[in-house]
Amino acid sequence: MSTELIADLRAAVRGEVAADAGARALYSADASNYRRIPVAVVFPLDRDDVIAAVAACRRHGASITSRGGGTSTSGQAVGEGVVLDFSRHYSRILSIDPDARTARVEPGIVLDDLQSAVAGHGLVFGPDPSTHGRCTIGGMIGNNACGSHSLAWGKTSDNVLELEVLTYDGAILTVGPLTRAELDHAIAEGGERGRILAAARDLVLGDLSTLRTEFGRFPRQVSGYSLEHLLPENRFDLARALVGTEGTCVVVLSATLRLVARPATRTLVVLGYADSFAAADAVPALIRCAPMTLEGLDRSLTRMVDRPAALDRLPEGDAWLFAEIDTDDPAELAAAAENTGGFLGTHVAVDPDDQRALWSIREDGAGLATRLPDGSEAWPGWEDAAVPPDNLGAYLRDFVALLDRYALRGAVYGHFGEGCLHVRIDFDFSTEAGTTRFRAFLAEAARLVAAHGGSPSGEHGDGQARSEFLDRVYSPQAIGLMARFKQIWDPEGRLNPGIVVHPRRSDQDLRVSPHRVPLQLATVLGFSEDGGDFAKATRRCVGVGKCRTTAATGSVMCPSYRVTRDERDSTRGRARLLYEMTQGEVITDGWRSREVRDALDLCLSCKGCSSDCPVGVDVASYKSEFLYHHYRHRLRPMSHYSMGWLPLLSRLAGRAPRLANAVTHSALAPALKRLGGIARQRPIPSFADQTFLRWFRSRPQGPSGRPVLLWVDSFNNHFSPQVLRAGVEVLESAGFQVRVPQGTQCCGLTWLTTGQLGQARRVAARTVAAVERHPDMPIVGLEPSCTVALRSDLPNLLDTAAARRTADRVTTFAEALVDSDYEPSRLDTLSLSQTHCHQHADSGSAASSELLRRAGVDNTELASGCCGLAGNFGFERGHYEVSVAAAQQVLLPRIRGASAETVVLADGFSCRTQIDQLTDRTAHHVAELLAAAVRR
Repeated sequence: MSTELIADLRAAVRGEVAADAGARALYSADASNYRRIPVAVVFPLDRDDVIAAVAACRRHGASITSRGGGTSTSGQAVGEGVVLDFSRHYSRILSIDPDARTARVEPGIVLDDLQSAVAGHGLVFGPDPSTHGRCTIGGMIGNNACGSHSLAWGKTSDNVLELEVLTYDGAILTVGPLTRAELDHAIAEGGERGRILAAARDLVLGDLSTLRTEFGRFPRQVSGYSLEHLLPENRFDLARALVGTEGTCVVVLSATLRLVARPATRTLVVLGYADSFAAADAVPALIRCAPMTLEGLDRSLTRMVDRPAALDRLPEGDAWLFAEIDTDDPAELAAAAENTGGFLGTHVAVDPDDQRALWSIREDGAGLATRLPDGSEAWPGWEDAAVPPDNLGAYLRDFVALLDRYALRGAVYGHFGEGCLHVRIDFDFSTEAGTTRFRAFLAEAARLVAAHGGSPSGEHGDGQARSEFLDRVYSPQAIGLMARFKQIWDPEGRLNPGIVVHPRRSDQDLRVSPHRVPLQLATVLGFSEDGGDFAKATRRCVGVGKCRTTAATGSVMCPSYRVTRDERDSTRGRARLLYEMTQGEVITDGWRSREVRDALDLCLSCKGCSSDCPVGVDVASYKSEFLYHHYRHRLRPMSHYSMGWLPLLSRLAGRAPRLANAVTHSALAPALKRLGGIARQRPIPSFADQTFLRWFRSRPQGPSGRPVLLWVDSFNNHFSPQVLRAGVEVLESAGFQVRVPQGTQCCGLTWLTTGQLGQARRVAARTVAAVERHPDMPIVGLEPSCTVALRSDLPNLLDTAAARRTADRVTTFAEALVDSDYEPSRLDTLSLSQTHCHQHADSGSAASSELLRRAGVDNTELASGCCGLAGNFGFERGHYEVSVAAAQQVLLPRIRGASAETVVLADGFSCRTQIDQLTDRTAHHVAELLAAAVRR
């Protein structure tokens, strides 16, 4: 069937229909424990494409799974039939009515994009899950998402006014609330709409008692279908009843949403408690103060956070409640907190930056909690159960006792004000006993939450993880009503089968399974944090999708995804393909896989994911490892030779730089670029007349002082020696005696990024031997990419005590000066600074910012992410357009718009090159700026 189905889809749909092994592997999982391989993935361009795709599936009896951002944690966004990905194209805002406070949108619109569009009207869409930067409205409708502000604005179902939906049989209906007269009139009109409305009316009138007693008992009862909205007193609201059906009843074509006024003032009050039980017990008293949100987390989560500045702001305690109020007076809330047991202190955050730093701890919870403090893996499954808030303390104690009884661990956090707890648990999916215990635990947890009047899901939906256990929560009559409701809409059961109704077992289709043995893939790099296991390293990605952001807002990852919006070009997509490669089922040719090679092609090796991903997925390292094996004993792309061996080629060119420049800037340049795999649009940078090393070794000995070893990187040594010279001037003015390693050394970065790991290891070993001759000196680097290579890549390459000693000695130029209490001469100037992506990933920009502050520089740090050049990436043939598009998002417009007197700063050679080539401005290293003041 699949061949005919795919051909029919391609004939019917104008958007892309992907059925290759790479696409099927990419869409085999969401953010859950589950993995199912689809037949094909369809990217509809518009409403007509969706209708045509569903019709084609109907002709072949194929099942359909609707998918938004793929951030579902329960397994409802994966399927074995056709996946409809709404997020790439079908994502427009159709209309905004600020007077009526409504917006009509297509289901693929990302929540943050909607929020940006309505913010100018002083409005906001109330539900705000922590994945707001990548989740779609369609996905929120599917799961009945809530977020941290549901205390104030409710669930998604409370904010949906109308839905335009498509049934599997091809009927298109617009549904919303109806009076009895409107309902009777619609039924009398007949047709498919009349049939559906009549059947739904009969379902309601046939069992009002069950609907009134089992459904809608408390705000976060999300499990199952929300059939309470069909009751006469709720105006027979089919739109709200369809919210939370997880794509099992209809395909959403558009949604009309309710908007609310954005509060003029928001104050975040963080309350510290002795433990999470005390925090949970305090909830009933605190919600009487009507906070907009009341979020909880404890010490077990903060131990996983690598944000010491934000953690320092937390008040005393081992558990905290984050309460947001719409005034600047927290007195009432603080007084209520002081009357609760276990209360230890308060931190009031009024400044937006302070609030963002604190909220980032909570928002990253879904990713942070996937690794426990000892590095062991933790998984969803029982991950967002909810109880009435008055029962939260008792439920939490019983739940922790249940974890202890099963010898399981997990960090508990969540929406305490609504009685909803999130937890990821260290289930063992690698053995039969572990998966058996997983299912047994879920069954007992379902009974426990039911005993406390709760729901297995409080916002993420049931999916495959919890649908099996709905009969522990609902009576047979209620289960039967849900089955009848699905039958009304989807008689053949083709929409997301196995979810909610007629469920698949929770221990089927697991992404990590004892029945599937990974390929034995030996690696060159250590991957020590994952025990040297490449499969385990790649499955660090659990699919939360933080890499799928569409705007550069301080996050570097993932530059190429922001340009292409293709899942394949996200950190998640690349990690998922690499993981599938280790499984050998869909991607069958291991290291030789073309699908993986093509997915990694637009990876800039920017390292942004290693810091911005909550679980530290490091695709740059994975790419280096893959390229090494993929091209081992094979001819490589020419760019790997021309740019991978750039340090050696530069040394040769440095013997006759004027001749080299004459050739690279002559009529032979286009042929040289073609031969070297270099983009024709890229000018080849000019070699300096004199290298830094030649200048340094010929000059008189510098002043005495504290000795430091200056790292002479290949880029600045050969192309911009003035940067290293400026560094020497500033370091000597700060009281350092500058020395350089013997010979000409290299960190091996260019060989590393092109996957030539054998040569990279030889170069790195030579470097370690050279710097070990100066064992007590700090190693100061001015080129961020090389500094980071020495500090983080060197131990991964060599795994020796000497390499680790070397890495521990490496410091950036700014760090060395700030740590020495250096006070530079005052400059009193304006600057715009671009942080190199490797620096962002490794040390950040705090030291550089402090150095500029001491110099009196009014600096604005651009939240532009990677510059787009990223070493060899932007020079390689086929990458130029993506490289420029990445720079065009923030970097280039801000620099072109800067005043003439504003100094443009960029410590990275790649960043300066990109700016110099694509604007009329010249970018400078911070050392050059400070050296100018020294000279004055």
